[in-house]
Amino acid sequence: MTELKELTESAGAEVINTITQTLDKHSNTYLGKGKLLEIKEYLDINQINTVICDDELTPNQQLNLETSLGQKIKVLDRTSLILDIFASRANSMEGKLQVELAQHEYLLPRLAGQWTHLERLGGGIGTRGPGESQIETDRRLARNRINLLKSKLEKVKAHRQRYRSKRKNSGIPTITLTGYTNAGKSTLLNMLTSSNVLSEDKLFSTLDPTTRKVTFQNKSALITDTVGFIQKLPTNLIASFRATLEETLEADMMLHVIDVTDRNKLMKVNAVQSLWKDLGLDQKPVVTILNKSDQLDPNEDPYSDHQLMNLIKILPNPIFCSATTGFGKKEILQTLETKILQ
Repeated sequence: MTELKELTESAGAEVINTITQTLDKHSNTYLGKGKLLEIKEYLDINQINTVICDDELTPNQQLNLETSLGQKIKVLDRTSLILDIFASRANSMEGKLQVELAQHEYLLPRLAGQWTHLERLGGGIGTRGPGESQIETDRRLARNRINLLKSKLEKVKAHRQRYRSKRKNSGIPTITLTGYTNAGKSTLLNMLTSSNVLSEDKLFSTLDPTTRKVTFQNKSALITDTVGFIQKLPTNLIASFRATLEETLEADMMLHVIDVTDRNKLMKVNAVQSLWKDLGLDQKPVVTILNKSDQLDPNEDPYSDHQLMNLIKILPNPIFCSATTGFGKKEILQTLETKILQ
């Protein structure tokens, strides 16, 4: 729920309250009847117009929730919230295509609920066949748009493949920055490569992959910053960003960046490693970076942080660093160069 709050604030909304309920299984309205009445009263009293659920709702659940809470209440789920953030962050043509594809695939099964007020017969010349309803028209248009976007992204994928082949033929090793969103990957890229890539204290501030050259004593390599991971990352987003994620699949090694100050760092490391497994990255060489170490309390015993001690035990030779101050830069570069030259 803390992460959902951070996501909501990243999207530009103000979080008024969080409400939880434990159910054996989700009903058609996602919540129990009593909890729904409680929330409806709370919304009316406090004049709140948006409800966000920390799961992906089925089209029926979303429609039933909106009906139960009132037409003026907008109901969003975790997936639509993340899609909204991605849409606001995408800058490149590729990023915009990927986000639009994910949005259309998410909205397609929900069109019936959105257009019930327009469900009527129509027969426009050249636009739809006789007897075709508005819903069917919108579904057909959405499918056509999805096919067009997929076709465009296939061309992007082919272009990326040619670019990667050229890099491989040149013999330059490639390293990918990976990890949970907002762990400091872009700031670390700037530190290691003396570049000026946009880095913000926001979830998903980086969507478009950025590649920079890093020079060691005896060799050079290319480091690519990619989109950050998150638990319960929507499957249609993973599919849409497949071309981008292939940068990590093709890399010689990964630089796993972890926010050492995060209260939930162990859970987030597990979430990242689970996504690696899903994407076929779990056997790739990894260098682990414990970032933001300058923010650790010097008066606090590090052994009292059980999550940190568990990470140090389970992760091979993690390097403490601060991407903002430059602490740990020399050790990171030496470690990368040693592994590359092996």
